[in-house]
Amino acid sequence: MKPYIYVTRKLPDAIIQTIQAKYQVKMWEHDDIPVPKEVLLAEAKKADALLTMLSDSIDERILTAGKNLKVVANLAVGFDNIDLESADREGIAVCNTPDVLTDTTADLTFALLMATARRIVEAAKFVKEGKWKSWSPLLLAGNDIHHKTLGIVGMGNIGEKVAKRATGFEMNILYHNRTRKLEVEEQLGASYVPFGELVEKSDFIVCLTPLTAKTKAMFTREVFNKMKPSAIFINASRGAVADEQALYEALVAGEIAGAGLDVFDNEPINADHQLLKLANVVATPHIGSASVETRVAMMKLCIDNIVAVLEGAEPESLVNKQWRPYARA
Repeated sequence: MKPYIYVTRKLPDAIIQTIQAKYQVKMWEHDDIPVPKEVLLAEAKKADALLTMLSDSIDERILTAGKNLKVVANLAVGFDNIDLESADREGIAVCNTPDVLTDTTADLTFALLMATARRIVEAAKFVKEGKWKSWSPLLLAGNDIHHKTLGIVGMGNIGEKVAKRATGFEMNILYHNRTRKLEVEEQLGASYVPFGELVEKSDFIVCLTPLTAKTKAMFTREVFNKMKPSAIFINASRGAVADEQALYEALVAGEIAGAGLDVFDNEPINADHQLLKLANVVATPHIGSASVETRVAMMKLCIDNIVAVLEGAEPESLVNKQWRPYARA
């Protein structure tokens, strides 16, 4: 019997064909509808490997459903959707797709900052709706980006790339991170500051921190209240890092000027969500890594990780570092 791989979204045939000769592969037939939990549970009972999406909850039920599961390859850099404790206990390798999406996500993050600051979405809608009747000095005037202060919360690989892009706009770069990055400070002129100082001094606050117990809801109403009234908040990490109700209230009260959001607490976000009703909110559907080139590279990395584990080798991007090949009996 060939090892069985289950993929939770429909991927391009060209990707799957690379492994079909050696493995039995089955995909959920939709690329825009999540696999139902009961279907995923049934597939996990017989799978040797799962190729999953960030929106799939890979909990203890899934990880213990069968006896053959050896690896879960997540098509994302994040892995907060996977119960790592259960995976460790069961000897299952958990893999992600870091590095290949770093530049692409940084591009989107900075694009979100620019779109929010310069009111690009509002302006495009204004033209398409036939409202552009004349020119006036402050028509859809936004905020400058150059020479402003950028505060990055979470100076990981993506944060470093965002900072690099900011140097082209001659921005003053502040950052807050669990650890200082002296090399980044030297190369990019970034300054490490406490979280509170970053919040108070920055014109743009970009959140790129991973979601953990410590970072969940770290952006509270009190934090938003400490920002400049002209500040713009950008979140391209995880929705739950910010208290969405607090953000909404801060925007309505004029405590901050705007927000650019690629992530939300519950995804996909409902069209009638209160944040989407605000003109000073630019929202995108979690597309940080969504370029054709990067998504294909992520798919290939997932496949490579799965093949490595099934062949008794260590995968390229292993999350649970204590895992060892074939640790599971």
